[in-house]
Amino acid sequence: MQPWPRLARFPVTRSSGLLSVTHRGFTTTPRPPASDFTHAVIGAGVVGLAIAQSLAARAGGSTLLLERHPAIGTETSSRNSEVIHAGIYYGPGTLKTSLCIRGRELLYSLCATHGIPHRRTGKWIVAQNDSQLAALQRLASHCARPDVNVPLRWVGREEASRHEPFVRAEKGILESPTTGIVDSHALMLCLLGMFEDADGTVALSTSVQEITPLGEGGDGSRGWSLTVRDASTGELSTVTADTLINAAGLGAVAIHNMIVPPDRRREIFYAKGNYFSYAGSTPRVSTLVYPAPEPGHAGLGTHLTLDLAGRMRFGPDVEWVESPDDLAVNEGRRKQTAEEVKKYLPGLDEEKLQPDYAGIRPKLGRQGAVVQGKGFVDFVVQREEGYQGWVNLLGIESPGLTSSLAIAERVRGLLYG
Repeated sequence: MQPWPRLARFPVTRSSGLLSVTHRGFTTTPRPPASDFTHAVIGAGVVGLAIAQSLAARAGGSTLLLERHPAIGTETSSRNSEVIHAGIYYGPGTLKTSLCIRGRELLYSLCATHGIPHRRTGKWIVAQNDSQLAALQRLASHCARPDVNVPLRWVGREEASRHEPFVRAEKGILESPTTGIVDSHALMLCLLGMFEDADGTVALSTSVQEITPLGEGGDGSRGWSLTVRDASTGELSTVTADTLINAAGLGAVAIHNMIVPPDRRREIFYAKGNYFSYAGSTPRVSTLVYPAPEPGHAGLGTHLTLDLAGRMRFGPDVEWVESPDDLAVNEGRRKQTAEEVKKYLPGLDEEKLQPDYAGIRPKLGRQGAVVQGKGFVDFVVQREEGYQGWVNLLGIESPGLTSSLAIAERVRGLLYG
C-alpha cells in the first residue's frame, strides 16, 4: 500500500474547560449552555468520513470529527482489498446486503462525479467440486430474489478459457459484473475535502478518554460530554455535542463499553488478514477471482484481487490475533496462501509471492462471514436503546468500504428521519 500523505494535525487547546479546535485559521469558541457542536463523530476511517461529511452537509449545525491517529483512514480503511462489492453473500433482510447494494450504487456515482480512480473489473466466483457448485447455485438463487436483485451470470467453459485461460474452475463460474475496485486513499481524501468544504472540523491525534451522557438519568437528552487527550501534549480537554456517532472501527467496542452499563458491554475479536502480492509475469488475470464461499467461515476465502495498475495480490486469510496493532505480514502464511490460490490458479509460482500488507477486521464473533452458516453477525448501525442522540456502529468490517455512503445515509436518517 502507498503511505498516506501526512496531513496537518489540528491543534486542540483548552478554553474555559471546553474544547477549542483551530482549523483552517478559525477557532470555534464555546457558547454555554449550548453544546460546542451539533454532531461528534468518533473515527475518521472511510465510514466515519462518509458520516461526517453527510452530517456537515445538512443545513444548520456543526460537526466535529475526532481521530486518534495523526492521519485519516490508517486502520481497516486503508488495509483491505479495495473491492467494490456487489452485495452477494449476506442474505435477504440483513444490513450487510441492503447497505452494500445501496452503497455500491452511491460509490460508483461518487467516483464518476469526482474522478476517484476505480474500475468495474467484474468478479468470478469459481467452483472446483459439486459442493462448491451447490454453493454457487444457492448464491444465484439468492441474488435473483426481488428483494436482493444483484445481477449474476454463469460463464461457460469456452468463454472462460478464452477470457481467463489461467483460471481453473472444474465445476462452474458465476460472474458478478458489478464488482469493481477503488482507490480507497483517493476516496477518503475526497470525503475529507467534502467535509472541509462543508465547514466540518477535524481533530487528529485526539483520542477519546471518557464519555458522559448528559441529562436526567444520564440518557444523553441534554447532549454528550467527551473528554479527549491530545497525543502530542498529553493534555486533556472536554468537548460537548448534541449527538454522538460511534464510528471508531477497531475501537468502536471500547467506545461502546465506555458508555453502557457492565451487563451491556460487548467483546471484539480481531481477524488479521495477510496479503501477498505477485512478482511474476505469468499467470496474468484481469478479473477478480474468488473461491466459492464456505458456510461458517470467518472470511470469503483467499481471493485474487487487482490494484488499479493491474498488479495481482492474494488475501486476506483469517488469522485470529490478540491486538489490533499486529500488522506485520505473517510470512509463515505464504505456503498456505499458495496452496489455496493454486486451487483456482494452478500456474502460480509460490517463490514469486511477496509479503505485501496486513489488515485487521473488527468482528463481533469468530465465524459467520456468509449468511448460510451458523454464527453470522450483521452490521450494528442503530440508535442505542435507553439513550438519546447516540448512533452506534459496531462490527463494521467487509463490506464496510462499499457500504460507507449508504451507512452515512442510514445514520442521518436515524438522527433526522
